[in-house]
Amino acid sequence: MLASTFIISGLDRFLHAEATATQLSPGLGKAAAALPLDVDEKTLAKVLGGAQVGAGILLATGKLTRLAGTILTVASALNAVVEFGNADTETKDGKAHRRSALLKNIALTGGAMLAAVDTSGRPGLAWRAEHLAAAGKKATARQLKATDKKVRELAHNVAGA
Repeated sequence: MLASTFIISGLDRFLHAEATATQLSPGLGKAAAALPLDVDEKTLAKVLGGAQVGAGILLATGKLTRLAGTILTVASALNAVVEFGNADTETKDGKAHRRSALLKNIALTGGAMLAAVDTSGRPGLAWRAEHLAAAGKKATARQLKATDKKVRELAHNVAGA
């Protein structure tokens, strides 16, 4: 369900790249200037829309969900900033719509963030590292105890001989 919002939004951005480029022009202009290639804002808008569609499909199908969630978190946060900045604040209804849109975008960003950190029931890297270190400590302690026992036996044998 979460992915569907991003897929539809990404398709809209891709199909209406000119409007997306206009809406996101401050950010896209800086991004285009920072790239080593000669890329215009419209192309970047299409790339952004395509990335959002692709990440949404990955999330919907359960493939590379952490990567997809990360991409969608960035896209959602960008959308929240742009919508908030471009919203009408002249009227009471405009302010209410701006607040509603901001809350919606924050909720979508939060959902995408949860997808980015979800391990699908599998342990994360931090858990694995922690348990690997604990297992290493146990193995080292066992080996040290066995070595100590052998050294003591050898010392006892040398002293008795």
